[in-house]
Amino acid sequence: MPLLYVAVLIISSTCSGTTVAVQSCSKEDRVSSCKEVKKYWPNSSSKNYNIVYEGEIKNVYCNMEELCGSGGGWTRLAYLDMTDSTQNCPPGFRLYQSGGVRACGRANSTEGTCTSVQFPSNGISYSQVCGRVVGYQYASPDGAYPGNFINETYGSVITPQHNDINSYYADGVSITRGSPRQHVWTLMAGVTDSFIFVRHDGRYLCPCSQGSLQNSTLQSFIGNDYFCESGNPATDGRWKHIFYTSDPLWDGKGCGSLEGVCCAAPGLPWFNKILNTTTTDYLELRVCGDEATSNEDTPVTFYELYIK
Repeated sequence: MPLLYVAVLIISSTCSGTTVAVQSCSKEDRVSSCKEVKKYWPNSSSKNYNIVYEGEIKNVYCNMEELCGSGGGWTRLAYLDMTDSTQNCPPGFRLYQSGGVRACGRANSTEGTCTSVQFPSNGISYSQVCGRVVGYQYASPDGAYPGNFINETYGSVITPQHNDINSYYADGVSITRGSPRQHVWTLMAGVTDSFIFVRHDGRYLCPCSQGSLQNSTLQSFIGNDYFCESGNPATDGRWKHIFYTSDPLWDGKGCGSLEGVCCAAPGLPWFNKILNTTTTDYLELRVCGDEATSNEDTPVTFYELYIK
């Protein structure tokens, strides 16, 4: 009778102090996050690791360096780098290309919209979010302007969308967690960085820009948890229907004369949100605008989001 060979697949992962089959790890020894990898192996390098959650193997990238003022052990939930020609925009996003710059913006629309992508936590508990986003300005985004663009007295008209976190409450990138959505960070773009229209009295500038009126109507759910810049360097205040590729947004560089406070935001280009709870919520990134995409957009070219 011929011998019968049975192939047994043993999935390996990290238990405290060794690498063994998952089945032989005690429940309390199964490493379930990058934070635990760092705890048990403090000298671990930044790379992909297998972690275990509810008996399943998850392969994740762990950053073991200090981020946002906190030591290593960060789990990366999201990453996009459009300078890499092999990477594509998330489903539903529209590709912008100009002069070697590639970025991902809202789907074509004749009205205000958001285009969204979600990043599950894979059951990893966290109480802190750290990340950075790089984008560009297209045409005339105007921060968190609350009105209808008909030269009304500033603040006399507040649209329903302005105070609705589920809507296009700002021109830029909204990062939230879970459902119902809870605010993590907002990255906005203003119409210009160096000039105030007299007849527009600063209403279309970033809330943090010199002379802006938007601080008086800034949404309470945003608070101080935002970055804002403009990529339009025009010193006469004019804007064009173009993709402004010379000045990336939210990097603290190339700031205009009105953006001193904006570009001195603590931590820039990294944002750091410490939650008042521990959660396993998914993160969501939306690119939003309250007008047609032919009038304004803030496509993103890079993002990385971490939890711990």
